[in-house]
Amino acid sequence: MPARTASAVLIVTESDDLHADALTATLLRDHRMSPLRLDMRDFPRESGSFRLDRVGVGRSLGHLPGLDDVTAVWWRRPRGAEVPPGMRRADDEYRQAECDGFLQGLLWSLPALWVNDPGAERTASRKLVQLETARRSGFTLPETLVTTDPDEARSFVESRPGPVVYKRTGTGRAEFSETRLVAAADLARLDSIRWAPTTFQDYVDADCDLRVVWIDGVEWTVRIDSQSGVGRVDSRLDTSVDFRPERLPAAVSKSLSTLMGTLGLAFGVLDIRLGLDGEYYFLEVNPQGQFAYLEIKTGLPLFASLANYLVTGDATVPGR
Repeated sequence: MPARTASAVLIVTESDDLHADALTATLLRDHRMSPLRLDMRDFPRESGSFRLDRVGVGRSLGHLPGLDDVTAVWWRRPRGAEVPPGMRRADDEYRQAECDGFLQGLLWSLPALWVNDPGAERTASRKLVQLETARRSGFTLPETLVTTDPDEARSFVESRPGPVVYKRTGTGRAEFSETRLVAAADLARLDSIRWAPTTFQDYVDADCDLRVVWIDGVEWTVRIDSQSGVGRVDSRLDTSVDFRPERLPAAVSKSLSTLMGTLGLAFGVLDIRLGLDGEYYFLEVNPQGQFAYLEIKTGLPLFASLANYLVTGDATVPGR
């Protein structure tokens, strides 16, 4: 992307998002810029307008002066408009749809650099899309079944030569759900998946886990010594183990670049498992993933890289 300087940066996220706080501090420190912040749940309590005439377009939200000056948006963790309930369900549904349509259109019409493009992110957040795209991009993947059929799930688990894990298939903000090994007691409860599609995968015996923060072609990779703690199955369960910067092999970097380009993502946090067999297994990419703890653990300039990209279109950090 050609060099540019943003006039204003907008962060769309929840009001208590610590990642947004950290990026705000980084933009002020490195670029002397205070970003605009929007929690979409504040609308329609805060008024908004969109006006188009022969001169151009004017956008406004009550507490966000300068919205038309925004040239870069971090679509961090958006929420829908929060419409107070009324008297009739049909009226509430109508008002909610109208508010969401207005607010999304108001923002998406901004001719800005988007991290990430909302349409691309919505598609890319679907795990099945990720898995198929990763396969076509050259990644190695664990053999996988996603199903609502208890009999098919049981057959898959029983046919595999080693342990199988199960995990959620969606990407919503539900309560944290860890990846677990399928046990005998789980097989007895398989009928419950009829109402909740579940992902089953071969368990990969690991050397370590890798978490990669990707920002427009710049990859920041962290090696997590997951096998030395309680997070052997799910590395997110133990942050007390060793974290250190790492580099991916060239072939894996190529697959990663192909994957992110095909998904249309400028930003994502990826989980990759390095197996004892030496293969790098793709697990998932989260377009809104957590990464602040990686910077704390390793000192990698992740927020500086993201801030540079939003302001200049270049995610590199001088000297790194």
